[in-house]
Amino acid sequence: MYIVESKGGAIVCMLLALLFLGTWPALITLLERRGRLPQHTYLDYTITNLLAAVIIALTFGQIGDSTVERPNFFTQLSQDNWSSVLFAMAGGVVLSLGNLSTQYAWAFVGLSVVEVISSSMTVVIDPFVGCFLVAVCLASAVHSSNAADYKAKLSSWPIDNETGKGTVLSSASEEAVLKDRENGGGPIRKAKAGTATFLIELEKRRSIKVFGKSMFIGLTLTFFAGATNDQWHTLKEGVPKLVVYTAFFYFSVSCFIIALVLNISFLYHPALGVSKSWAFLAGFLCGFGNGLQFMGGQAAGYAAADAVQALPLVSTFWGVVLFGEYRRSSRRTYILLFGMLFMFIAAVGILMASSGHRK
Repeated sequence: MYIVESKGGAIVCMLLALLFLGTWPALITLLERRGRLPQHTYLDYTITNLLAAVIIALTFGQIGDSTVERPNFFTQLSQDNWSSVLFAMAGGVVLSLGNLSTQYAWAFVGLSVVEVISSSMTVVIDPFVGCFLVAVCLASAVHSSNAADYKAKLSSWPIDNETGKGTVLSSASEEAVLKDRENGGGPIRKAKAGTATFLIELEKRRSIKVFGKSMFIGLTLTFFAGATNDQWHTLKEGVPKLVVYTAFFYFSVSCFIIALVLNISFLYHPALGVSKSWAFLAGFLCGFGNGLQFMGGQAAGYAAADAVQALPLVSTFWGVVLFGEYRRSSRRTYILLFGMLFMFIAAVGILMASSGHRK
């Protein structure tokens, strides 16, 4: 099997993983805002996520000679290592549950806050929990402040802040919203991000309706998403350790199974009133991102693996650029947003700097 041996190669893997894992949430959010059902999106995503694991296992996992300590992928499939396999699959189950809940949290809270909280919760047991907890508290404050901004904007509806005239959508525009949700057909006239008109049009178009629902639903889903991202370490005596490709394969198989079962169930029993696409690309990005994190972490350990905790910075970038999050918000919201990101960056920096001293 192929092994990343140099620290430089490992860091390259982790930087690519950082980009991929920070980008796939933006693609999923884009589809939800276009009105695509989250059940359909997640089913597409989980198929390509598993496909990415299979591709990695059949290529990198089979390159080179097989040894006793580091067997190739096919060799290890026949070994008596079910104890380790079950733990790898358990990790996949909880990750899938976390990702599934995160998909709904993005609609209520937004990419920036959700990713900071969930990433912080994954390292909540670390000795440097202080900065992460401050980041989580600031993230909650950002969400509360932004919700107040939304309420203030919507209180002026239907008077548009820019024109001073009523901006009720025309019947033609409403018809365009309802037409072709799968391909993202939207209203003919697009409002500027951050305005009351923009928020109303977005609510009409999106698949997960957030108006009239408590924003604490989103925060609850976000905390659950972070708490379920756990790492499992166990070995059976006398059996070779699972190589990263085999572990990632079983990890992804369990992700696929739990996602398939839950989302088919949600199709018949929709959650939160939820009535061919970028979801395939999102699955590939998440799958290859996780695979690269496995590969890079094996060579560079925590020093590289902890860098991926900075993925909320990528998601925040996409949230602001693509979706106009926090546009035309109050100064208080901007100050809290800056404080949240600053504390999160500081926490990740301290975590990475400490990794060389951990045993």
